Amino acid sequence: MYKLKKLILKIFSPITIMLIPHGRTKVYGVKIPFLLIFLFICCWLAFNVYVFSIAVNTIEYYQMKQNLSSIMNKFNELKSTIIALKHAEAEFNKIFSLRSKKEILESINFHPSGDIDIEELKKHAEKAINTVSEIKNFLSEQQDIYKSTPLGWPVKGEITSPFGKREHPKYGYEEFHTGIDVSVPPGTEIKATADGIVVFSGYQGRNGNVVMIKHGYGFTTVYAHNKQNLVNVGQKVKRGDIIAISGNTGSTTGPHLHYEVWKNNSPVSPLSYLKEDF
Repeated sequence: MYKLKKLILKIFSPITIMLIPHGRTKVYGVKIPFLLIFLFICCWLAFNVYVFSIAVNTIEYYQMKQNLSSIMNKFNELKSTIIALKHAEAEFNKIFSLRSKKEILESINFHPSGDIDIEELKKHAEKAINTVSEIKNFLSEQQDIYKSTPLGWPVKGEITSPFGKREHPKYGYEEFHTGIDVSVPPGTEIKATADGIVVFSGYQGRNGNVVMIKHGYGFTTVYAHNKQNLVNVGQKVKRGDIIAISGNTGSTTGPHLHYEVWKNNSPVSPLSYLKEDF
């Protein structure tokens, strides 16, 4: 009890602070209770702690703002990537079967916090776009090959003379027949069997009126004994375009179409190209 009273008296006992101005003889004294000084020190320390915490929070705020800005930039990049991927998907949805999209969803990695690994997702999306680009280039090339490959019949009729060695039907000597002869009535429309450019259209001795079309990828087709050619040199044609009217010009035994297919500057049998399938 005595110690408690002594502590209370000590707490409330005043402390004199002396103020001595320069050049004056009068001294000022201020008596302040010890408790008040103690409370002031506590408040000052609390204020400093508060200011320090605000400073820390401010630093953390700017760091978070910077991180958020970086994340937003990555998000915008990812958004652009996904838009490009969706655009590519829309172009190939019939042949692509959404395979890359499925692979992306299956390969997404998550951090322990549950957040999506944006860099990992972006990498897979870019890989998918590259895959789509490769497929697009491949299909574009395949489409060009398809359009340049002779397919189908230039006219509908009966093959009267096949490709290869034969006895000439008019002169009787043995020769190598570089095409096939298709018997058709005169005036039948002759159609191009592939896309290409007309490189010859005119009269060529025993072959009569001839149309020659260069298709690319090594393919060339020839249509001979025509009654009339309907295309000119340099003209672009597509598969199915009417290029001539059948007849029996030149050295023939009757109206027919002589049709040739050349591959890499050598005649090949047109029979395998008469099918509609590629």
